[in-house]
Amino acid sequence: MNDDHRSAPIPVTRDVDQGTAKLLPDIDRERAWLLTVNGAPQSYVDLDDPTYIEFEYVRRLAHVVDCAAEEGAPLDVLHLGGGALTLPRYVAATRPGSRQDVVEADRALLQLVREKLPLAPGIGVTPHAADARAWAQAAPAASVDLLIADVFGGSRVPAHLTSVEYARVAERVLKPEGIYAANLADGAPFTFLRSQLATFQAVFAEVALIAEPSVLRGRRFGNAVLLASRHPLDVAALARRTAGDAFPARVEHGDALRRFIAQAPMVDDTAARPSPEPPEGAFGIG
Repeated sequence: MNDDHRSAPIPVTRDVDQGTAKLLPDIDRERAWLLTVNGAPQSYVDLDDPTYIEFEYVRRLAHVVDCAAEEGAPLDVLHLGGGALTLPRYVAATRPGSRQDVVEADRALLQLVREKLPLAPGIGVTPHAADARAWAQAAPAASVDLLIADVFGGSRVPAHLTSVEYARVAERVLKPEGIYAANLADGAPFTFLRSQLATFQAVFAEVALIAEPSVLRGRRFGNAVLLASRHPLDVAALARRTAGDAFPARVEHGDALRRFIAQAPMVDDTAARPSPEPPEGAFGIG
C-alpha cells in the first residue's frame, strides 16, 4: 500500500448569521476552497497562491487594485464585505506593506474563515465584525486609497449602501486621489444599476462601469463594477486589462456612460432599495 496517500480535504458546513455557509475544496488545486452561503458562491481562495483569482468580477476588482498606484506600491484599503478575504489576500501579496481593514457584518462567517482559511501572519490585514456603513462613517477622513464594497445580504446589496448619503460617506473616507469600487448586480432594464451610477455621479467627479458586453446588452443578469473618484480614472489601463481576461469586459466612461445612465434618478436614504433579486440560478453553482 502507498503510505504517501493523503486524505482529501473534507467539505465544511456551518450555520452563520445569514444562513448556511459551506467551504468546498477544489479537487484541482490542493489548498483552494469555494465559499458558498445559502448555495450562492461568495468567494474562492487558494491558500498557496493568493494571486490566483477564480471569479471574474473579483478579477476586475483586482485590475482596479493593479491600476490604483505604481506597481508594488503599498496602499491603504478599506474593504466593506469580507467573504473569504480573497481580495485582501491579493492586495497583501501584490502590494506588500499595505494596510487593510476588512469589515464583515456576519460574525459567524468571519469566524469560520479565520478558523478554516487563516490569514498569513503579519500581512497587514485586520478583519472587523461590524456594519459596513457604520464603520465607514466612523473611519478617519481622507484615510484610504481604495474603498472596495462587495456587500451582499443574501444575494442583494443592502439598501443602506446604495444612497447618496452613503456615497458622501465613501467620498469623505477616500484620499483626494482615492478610488471607490463596488461590486453590483443587475439585469435589463438596469433600473438599479443606472440609479447607482446617477447617485455616485452626484457626489464624485468621475464615474465608470466595468461589465461584460452580454450583461450591458441586457442578455443576462450579472455583476458590474462601479468606479467613482474625484480624480480622473485610468480608464485606458483598465480597459486593456479587462479586455484581455478569459471573459472580456468593457469599461464604460464619459459620453457612453452618460447615455447608459440617461435620466435615471439618484436615490437618498428614504428612497433606497436593495439591489434586485437575481433570477433563479443566476449565481448558482449547479
